[in-house]
Amino acid sequence: MSVSVAVDTMSGDLGPEPAVSGALAAVREYGARVILVGDPDKLESLLEKQSYDRDMVEIEEANDIIGMSDSPSQSVRTRKDSSVVVAARLVREQKAIGFFSPGNTGATMAAALMEMGRIRGVSRPCIASPIPREDGGTTILVDSGANVDAKPQWMVQFAIMGELYAREILGVESPKIALLSNGEEEKKGNALSISAYQRLAKLPYDFIGNIEGRDIYGGTPRKADVVVCDGFMGNVLLKATEGLAGSIFTILLRGIAGSSLARTGAYLLKPVLEEIKRRMDYTEYGGAPLLGVNGACVIGHGNSNAKAFKNAVRLVWEYSEKEMNHKIETLVRKHA
Repeated sequence: MSVSVAVDTMSGDLGPEPAVSGALAAVREYGARVILVGDPDKLESLLEKQSYDRDMVEIEEANDIIGMSDSPSQSVRTRKDSSVVVAARLVREQKAIGFFSPGNTGATMAAALMEMGRIRGVSRPCIASPIPREDGGTTILVDSGANVDAKPQWMVQFAIMGELYAREILGVESPKIALLSNGEEEKKGNALSISAYQRLAKLPYDFIGNIEGRDIYGGTPRKADVVVCDGFMGNVLLKATEGLAGSIFTILLRGIAGSSLARTGAYLLKPVLEEIKRRMDYTEYGGAPLLGVNGACVIGHGNSNAKAFKNAVRLVWEYSEKEMNHKIETLVRKHA
C-alpha cells in the first residue's frame, strides 16, 4: 500500500496555490509523500516555481470541482472526475493512506463514505472538531455535523472514537468524556441525550456526566477532553463558537483603533494577543477528521491557507501511522 497523502487542491476558496505550497511544506518538514489532485497544467505551473523532491510528489488529474452550493450526495454519485471524489478513490485503490479536502463538507463526507466505506462495526462516522480551551488544552467535539439525526448507540461510538483520538493524536493521557446537555443533572436533556447518558455511563472510560455549553471552553471546574453530542447540536455550537471568536476580535480591534491610549496598551500586549490568536487559529489543527471511515479523511475550512494544508497533511500522516482505523475497529467491537 502507498504511504502518500492525497490532497484535493481544487475545492478550496483560494484555489490550488496554497494547496501546493502547504503540501510541499509538509514534504520538507515531515517527510510526507503527497499526491496533488487537480488540474495538471495549473499544478505543474505552480510546481515549477518551487524547489522540492520530485520523488515525493505526484499529480493525479481531476478536472471538475464540487462547489459549496452543489448537492453533496448527487454530485459525488454523478461527478466522478471531481477532485474530492478522485482523492477519496485514491484511498480506496490503496494509492494513498488518506486525503484532505477543504471544500464542500457534505461532499467530502459523501465521497469518503461512497469510495472508502466505513470501518467494520462503525454505524455512522462522525466529525471530530477541535475547540481550544482557556487552559491551553483542546476539547474534541463529536459529532460536529456528520449526523444531524443521531441514535444513542451511535453517540456511544462517537465517544469511543473521540476518546481514542484525544489519547493517540492529542496525547491526552486519560481523556475525560462528557455529554453536552442543558444541565448537569443526569435526567436533564431530551430523550436522546438521556438515553445516551445511560449508555455512556457504562463505558470503561472517565465519563464525567453532562456538561453545559459554557463548560466546553474550560472556564468552569467541569472540564472535558471529549464532548459528545448529535451532529445538529454540534454544528450549531461549532458555528456559534467560530462566529463569537471572530466578533470578539473585531470588537477588540475597533476599540484599539479608536484610541491612542488603547493602541499603546495593545503594543505592550502584542505577544499576549498573538498567542491568543495562535490558539484560536484553525490552521494550527489543519482540519477536522472524519472518524469511522476506512482510511484517513480530514475536512478543512473553505479558505484554508498553506499552513492549514501543511498541518492537514501531517494529521492524515499521523492518523495512519498510529493505526487509528485498526484501533477504532477493535474498541468498537469490544465496547459498543
